[in-house]
Amino acid sequence: MEQRSKKRILIVDDSEDMRELLQQILEEEGAYELFFAENGSQAIEQANINQPDLILMDMSLPGMSGWEAVTSLRKTVAFRETPIVAVTAHVSQSDQERAYAAGCTSHLGKPFDVITVLDTITKLLQ
Repeated sequence: MEQRSKKRILIVDDSEDMRELLQQILEEEGAYELFFAENGSQAIEQANINQPDLILMDMSLPGMSGWEAVTSLRKTVAFRETPIVAVTAHVSQSDQERAYAAGCTSHLGKPFDVITVLDTITKLLQ
């Protein structure tokens, strides 16, 4: 029962270190059930299986990129309203605009500030 009360977050990043860092940050909060993917194809698969409340998406991924995965997820009724946060080293204004155009709800640049990550997630899940 307790698991169902937690918000579900899908973390998508091809860097094991980044997945572990985000996991560590979010597990300290104790309010989230976490799922993981290493590329865009896995992200879509995990999203369909686990129905996350929020997705943290790296945009530069092997195979299917984050840009392509977000665009694909947004075409699915189940994910049209799901907050998707681009967590990426692509931080220029044009990169941010591209992320929003693909369907991202928010954009966080790498390296990121832990407080900003937590604040962004909290606001998007309210």
